[in-house]
Amino acid sequence: MTRYRLTLEYDGGPFVGWQRQENGLSVQQALEDAVRATVQEDVLVYGAGRTDAGVHALGQVAHVDIAKEIDPQRLMAAINFHVRPHPVSVIECSIAVGDFHARFSAVGRAYLYRIVNRRAPLAIDRGHAWLVRVPLDSDAMHAAAQHLVGKHDFTTFRASLCQAKSPVKSLERLDVMRQGEEIQIVAEARSFLHHQVRNMVGTLRLVGEGKWSGDDVTRALNARDRKEGGPTAPPDGLYLTLVVY
Repeated sequence: MTRYRLTLEYDGGPFVGWQRQENGLSVQQALEDAVRATVQEDVLVYGAGRTDAGVHALGQVAHVDIAKEIDPQRLMAAINFHVRPHPVSVIECSIAVGDFHARFSAVGRAYLYRIVNRRAPLAIDRGHAWLVRVPLDSDAMHAAAQHLVGKHDFTTFRASLCQAKSPVKSLERLDVMRQGEEIQIVAEARSFLHHQVRNMVGTLRLVGEGKWSGDDVTRALNARDRKEGGPTAPPDGLYLTLVVY
């Protein structure tokens, strides 16, 4: 049995999320079907992050065990052929070393959230960014975001269905940067709670609109109550960009 490490990018729009579900096609299922068509084996593909429906990836990492040994470049080409027409691409493939596990070996994850801040509707970026028509103060958003950096109980930013054992996480980075009409929010941590990034982004939007201050963000964090936080930002603008091992 050979374990292969895959690096993936995908458009999350057509999928019910990463994880296989009964209510529609998942990224995991699309990949498993493609591997099965390649090697004629029943396989399980394990991902580093269980992205939600509509969430995209530029650097998702996965692994799969295959009985037949096959050249990684040939395997990558074959999976990319069989996964069509679904918007998934294996961009790197290698034989995993040691006891590598895509999820449990990871020591860090990075996400990007894209906001397009303008009045005109999206054309090219529709489904790939959050359109916010109200002018946002990105500098105020960045300053408020620093109130969330560090080790905290993030219950306020945790989805009610989150299955994590503890709400305590160490957020290493939360930066807000403007490039023209686009605002980019970068979040880095060892791991995240379900909807944590989207809930933080929704809260920072309130700051950008001038409705909240940095102190309001701290108050919400300390409340440890989801009802005290801002709204959940839509999945369209969220990308899993990097998994660190």
